[in-house]
Amino acid sequence: MPSESGIYRALLRAGLIDPGARRRRAERWRRWERAAPMELWQMDVVGGFVLADGTHAKALTGVDDHSRFCVCAVLMARERTRPVCDGLAGALRAWGVPAQILTDNAKVFTGRFAHPPVEVLFDRICRENGIEHLLTAPRSPTTTGKIERFHRTLRAEFDTRRVFRSLRTAQQALDEWVACYNTRRPHQALDMATPASRFRPDGEAAPARRPADTSALVPDRSGEGWVSRTVGGNGVVCVSWQQVSVGKHHAGQRCDVNVTGQLLQFWVGAELLKTVVRTSNGEVRKKNAARS
Repeated sequence: MPSESGIYRALLRAGLIDPGARRRRAERWRRWERAAPMELWQMDVVGGFVLADGTHAKALTGVDDHSRFCVCAVLMARERTRPVCDGLAGALRAWGVPAQILTDNAKVFTGRFAHPPVEVLFDRICRENGIEHLLTAPRSPTTTGKIERFHRTLRAEFDTRRVFRSLRTAQQALDEWVACYNTRRPHQALDMATPASRFRPDGEAAPARRPADTSALVPDRSGEGWVSRTVGGNGVVCVSWQQVSVGKHHAGQRCDVNVTGQLLQFWVGAELLKTVVRTSNGEVRKKNAARS
């Protein structure tokens, strides 16, 4: 019995098949675009912003699917839950609440693929604002093609190879570039119109703006689900025999912990330090600990 490769070579020698057809990429993709502004935002995190102290910052970015209008470009020192959600909240306050948001499956965006699945802060903000949070399929970057294309433009035109004196100066420069991108730069995919002209068309009312609910960022810590602890010298907080490191630099500080059936959320001041899956169902002491 001849092998498949042997049969292929015989057919090729006889001129019965096209050798190029085997290597031709299947054209199964199709371009899509939402019909109106605020129907869908695409959001992602991009890195590569170099600071003078040798560190690299990242940016939470977001574009409106219909208009390519940049609704968010916020720099952060590290990709963490709190700065990502602060960036989302700022975009919601500035531009209103979209019907849907599309992201990848990064842990700062969703906990649906955790074991067991949990609701992270980004998911919660979406839910409390009535936003349908859509996720891409694994290894499918074309699903968020518009935000990926925005990143290419950002790297080329903003020149992320520059070294910035500080995170603040980098943010100021990025804000200036985004303003130009939205209002003055023609966009080939928009027939050389600007994103702002499609996001806020002349002569048309702005999309109906629902007020954003960002109360999840400043939770009421007086309820039954809260317990307070002092961070140990090794940076560890213990709740119901579960030990979680929140960082040695927080040693001695008060840490408020939100305890749910599945999650533990650790807060110091207004900063959400960490969200972890609860592994112990034992009794939690001092659930109504008084604030000091």
